[in-house]
Amino acid sequence: MMVDKRHPSPRGRAEPAAVPLYGFQPPVGTPYGLEVNTIEDFFAQHDDWPWSPPRPVRATFHYLIAVTEGELLHDVDHVTRTVAPGQWLWVRPGHTLCFHPPGSARGPFVLFEPDVLRPDIARLLAPLTAHDAPAVLSPQADDAAWLQQTALQLLDEHRALGRRPLDIHHALRRSLLESLLLRLTNSPGITPIATAMAGTDRADRYVRFLDALELHFRELHQAADYAELLDCSVRTLSRAARDATGKGVRELIDERRLLEARRLLGGARWDARTVAAHLGFTDPANFGRFFRDRTGLTPAAFATREARTDA
Repeated sequence: MMVDKRHPSPRGRAEPAAVPLYGFQPPVGTPYGLEVNTIEDFFAQHDDWPWSPPRPVRATFHYLIAVTEGELLHDVDHVTRTVAPGQWLWVRPGHTLCFHPPGSARGPFVLFEPDVLRPDIARLLAPLTAHDAPAVLSPQADDAAWLQQTALQLLDEHRALGRRPLDIHHALRRSLLESLLLRLTNSPGITPIATAMAGTDRADRYVRFLDALELHFRELHQAADYAELLDCSVRTLSRAARDATGKGVRELIDERRLLEARRLLGGARWDARTVAAHLGFTDPANFGRFFRDRTGLTPAAFATREARTDA
């Protein structure tokens, strides 16, 4: 189950109302930030949220859907994705999402908070959990049956609460989840992890920065904002960002805001004034300059070009 968490940001600024932020709150008695269900049961249990009527939201957690039958439609970052049998949908924390009615789609549905994963496993999974990784995964043919079977084993263990001691029950769930995700890193489109920074404090700090950026880029726009969130100095955060990407923190913030602007102006067909307010620009003219300086086009010209391309 997900709950509206439109709480104030660390500096007291309100979360943009256009796309509310939802946190993880599983059914009572579900331990340790991990819920496993099926598509059909999840929709039956939540028939009043948030697809009635469908509306965009953002989540603070991961959810992973394996489609075994039928076809699932789901919007991720304002683009409608079609998930066919054998494919997996992955929505990561901070992504804008919108449910469609499930129709005939069937399969396991896994929801989990980032800190469920052990730190060493989380580092290995960084290419898969990255915010720019594919939303729809098509596993290698040799992995498909194994992945489906492991997902069903995870579902069975999740439903076995009380069959064995709680710590063993959760250890089994986490082990099955991590095994499943590690196998999914073999999917086409997943870039292998870079070894130069793997396992270092700077690498971990950069990953934490990306998580914070994905949740807060609409209202936090300064390197100091993220240094405060991560309890480090701006200099320390800047070094981590440059080690990982060669770019400064402010440049990465601006790139994420620009990406969202392109998505909203293009696929979602928002007008420039609404996009400007959504991204924290107090003056639409400032947004226009920001967008034009980085793309060479005004927001209106970009939207017109995208509309022609889609026609």
